[in-house]
Amino acid sequence: MGHRLSKIYTRTGDAGSTGLGDGSRVAKNDARIHAIGEIDETNAALGLLLAEELPGDVRALLTGVQHDLFDLGGEVCIPGASMIAAGQVERLETAIDRYNAGLEPLKDFILPGGSRAAAQAHHARTVCRRAERALVALAQAQSVNNGPRQYLNRLSDLLFVLGRILNRAAGQGDVLWRKRRHAAGEKA
Repeated sequence: MGHRLSKIYTRTGDAGSTGLGDGSRVAKNDARIHAIGEIDETNAALGLLLAEELPGDVRALLTGVQHDLFDLGGEVCIPGASMIAAGQVERLETAIDRYNAGLEPLKDFILPGGSRAAAQAHHARTVCRRAERALVALAQAQSVNNGPRQYLNRLSDLLFVLGRILNRAAGQGDVLWRKRRHAAGEKA
């Protein structure tokens, strides 16, 4: 890979196309490129979360997720490739179950906030959901393996749970949504 990254600009995309991992070229607004960009943004959102103070186990988990997301982006970049395996999805499910087991059951919706780290986790969750939607849209037009879609779906669930875990680690509770009912004539 070193020789591929020695020159940052190539000018090959100046006309609006970009290369896929299999050597083919597509428009920069192709659904596959859109999905790859959303996956990359999810990884960047995790990078912001990792810049926060985090419990060591959460940091290790998310660092592994970043590597998985790079593989996932690679799989989408190389049509027909398979890099996300069932074991990676199962690892997320195991983490969700482990972290969620120590949390109080939710009786209300929660708002994405609380501590800075929890808010970053919730933001990463929303970016991940957008990446999942882009991948679903791609799969409606082109062949996409199930693994990447499953992985992004579980990752957004994990990030929701981690938002709650990180608030608890910061000594804060969940930020609960409160339904407001305005009486006639009452000012908001």
